[in-house]
Amino acid sequence: MAKKIIEVKNLRKDFIVGEVTVHALRGINLEIEQGEFVAIMGTSGSGKSTMLNILGCLDKPTSGSYLLDGVPMADLNKNDLASLRNQKLGFVFQSYNLLARTSALENVELPLFYNSKIKAKERREIAINALESVGLADRMHHMPNQLSGGQMQRVAIARSLVNDPVVILADEATGNLDTRTSYEIMALFQELNEKGKTIVFVTHEADIARFTKRSLFFKDGHVIREQMATEIYNAREILNEMPVNTESE
Repeated sequence: MAKKIIEVKNLRKDFIVGEVTVHALRGINLEIEQGEFVAIMGTSGSGKSTMLNILGCLDKPTSGSYLLDGVPMADLNKNDLASLRNQKLGFVFQSYNLLARTSALENVELPLFYNSKIKAKERREIAINALESVGLADRMHHMPNQLSGGQMQRVAIARSLVNDPVVILADEATGNLDTRTSYEIMALFQELNEKGKTIVFVTHEADIARFTKRSLFFKDGHVIREQMATEIYNAREILNEMPVNTESE
């Protein structure tokens, strides 16, 4: 029986906007098992980003329960949440969130500074290995403004891997990229998933979701539909059939 990485039960999230209460999530139930690659889909305002923020322990639900790797999030204080977030979660954002005046290698090292068990030499080795795993061994000393969009997103993915998280949370991670570069990033995510990484990927693009194994469709704060992929497209195979664009490395 597969291990449950994420367990959400009757989860609700309300926001007060002036005198109006906005019901962003309305009783969500979902489970994600180890090794899954799940897309969360929906239009703007459907609740998908709110859901990801709660899964990432960046926000708390109004009610309901959330267990991450068997740990109830409601039982943790602010410091414990921050520690768990650093150890168990890897984040990849649409805007990359890299430090502008810091090299690719130093950006990837950043999460490890909060792990007191790892010494400086080991920290550097882990970061180098992570950059090599995403194909950026020759770019590790480059600054973000010396990298293409696809390369910056690879740095962000490498950074998400260094603490060996139980799940990677990606928020529109291909949203700022052209089609070929988007497929290159999805090929990388598929390869990570094949190695056992659990991935939750928020997207509004159907052609991106087809590279995942399961899709959850959000609308008005509800999961209105769940769909297992009958055919999982292979991003690497599609790339091999596309014209080469040297700008999208």
